[in-house]
Amino acid sequence: MGESRQQRQTSSHTRYARSMTPFSALADLPLHLRHPQVRDLAWVLTAPPLLAITPKPQRHPLHATSWARQPGLLADWLRALDGDAQALERWLAEHPERRLGLYYERLWQFAVQAAPDIEVLATNLPIRQEGHTLGELDLLLRDGEGVHHIELAIKLYLGLGSHAAANPRYWLGPGSHDRLDLKLTHLSERQLALSAHPQAQAALREVGATQARAALWMAGYLFYAWPEPCVVPPIVDPQHLRGRWLHRHAWPAYQAAHAGHWMPLPRPAWLAPARLEAGQLWDEAQIASWLEALEPQAPAQLLVRLEADGDDWREAERLFLVRDSWPH
Repeated sequence: MGESRQQRQTSSHTRYARSMTPFSALADLPLHLRHPQVRDLAWVLTAPPLLAITPKPQRHPLHATSWARQPGLLADWLRALDGDAQALERWLAEHPERRLGLYYERLWQFAVQAAPDIEVLATNLPIRQEGHTLGELDLLLRDGEGVHHIELAIKLYLGLGSHAAANPRYWLGPGSHDRLDLKLTHLSERQLALSAHPQAQAALREVGATQARAALWMAGYLFYAWPEPCVVPPIVDPQHLRGRWLHRHAWPAYQAAHAGHWMPLPRPAWLAPARLEAGQLWDEAQIASWLEALEPQAPAQLLVRLEADGDDWREAERLFLVRDSWPH
């Protein structure tokens, strides 16, 4: 029996999404880098996309570079930065960002400025109409395949039990305000459409372009409910990064079943897997004291379990601990 039109479209989207991940061979590299910001940079460049099926094309910003054709060249560049990170540190210090999404964008900007075979035409290019800003184009690049407008997104979504498999509206951000379906709609109808807006033409001409192909790149983690079952949604990339989430009252049972060195991660450290020295580890008394001091309505907390890796300790799993009333 032949494929239906929908099956052919799904298959095509899936193949396209996988082809946009040129650095799968470097997936473990961030675990072996010591400088926290270089480790984040490596994670940004090598992490798989969250989704296999998206309303608009996905395109890795480095897709047409020699780094993508020879991933070892990117690995060498990142290892050199790990040994001397001053250039990256200076770049980030110029515009220190507390918001995770803006930090993610700054890391991408550093990478594309250094990447071979790419001309960066603009970053955060504002599009204005009659004095009002309609929005910004995250990245505007020229490579061997043309000019590309790429919207970047870093997302962490928690799935609401068995409902999550059926509909992206049941995947929520840790604060429960952001939703995967709303983000996809905003990307498709607003952010990615912006470069085709009539008011964008003048801005494009100013940077030496006449038109741009719009695409997105969304990375991050999906967190699955515990102890409820939660299956993988069909739109999700099979290689996506994942964790668990649970309500505060379930923590003692989860901790008993998953013993180890647990500790919270501050928001700026939510990108790459954690790697710590032995002296930085928390013991059970510290984690218990921290939990006791948390307000009942405290926002979601990201915790990691760490395992020994030579002289250091690295992340083995991560989870969000949410208030008992979450998501309400």
